Amino acid sequence: MPELMDKDTFRKALENAIKGKAATGSPFSKAWAEGRLTRTHLARWAENHYKYVGPFADYLGYVYARMPHQYLEAKDFLLANMYEEEIGGDRHTDLLIRFAEACGTTRERVLDPDNCNATTRALQAWCYCVAMREDPIVAVAGLVVGLESQVPSIYRKQTPTLREKYGFTDYELEFFDLHIVSDEIHGERGYQIVLEHANTPELQQRCLRICEIGAEMRLLYTDGLYRDYVEPDLNPLQRAA
Repeated sequence: MPELMDKDTFRKALENAIKGKAATGSPFSKAWAEGRLTRTHLARWAENHYKYVGPFADYLGYVYARMPHQYLEAKDFLLANMYEEEIGGDRHTDLLIRFAEACGTTRERVLDPDNCNATTRALQAWCYCVAMREDPIVAVAGLVVGLESQVPSIYRKQTPTLREKYGFTDYELEFFDLHIVSDEIHGERGYQIVLEHANTPELQQRCLRICEIGAEMRLLYTDGLYRDYVEPDLNPLQRAA
């Protein structure tokens, strides 16, 4: 039976649960950061990404509704996160659609629920399942620590390439610039909630496992984008490499 970890040990264990499975290591993320994707590939990413992040406030809403009322700081964080996503200034999904249109696709294609691949559907379904069925603290670990906390490290590698290689404007890239800052804050607050309230060995182990699975799901999602949208455009020699 595992023993209860102190907060420093637990924090390191949470970080290690994600290492090696982070989406920055996927072929799609690497090709993006190196400027090897086309605008069409980026458009397919935006169409799929909307299906994952579009309902993020919904995921958090399910967690908020089940969070114990005495965990006021956790409930406040979830509510503030939902507010920022939906009505705290520009709606985040509208910023994503703005980028998608700059890539050459349309709002209609982004909003079309059938316009995504199977691994994107799997990630969205997993998020709903975690939000509705897991212990609320475990759900925060999976959705905020396992998924959301990865965003700044991903976008810091990709956004400079979007400016320098593809020539997107600051206006078109507001979605990325915003999330580099906001998700760093959200990720850290998620860590603090999990460190404070995962107060039994069993809860700690469940949080570690859900972080690992969350990282695997996001990696599966990005691998799916490469397989379905980038690989078909490569010649056989490139695919073999």
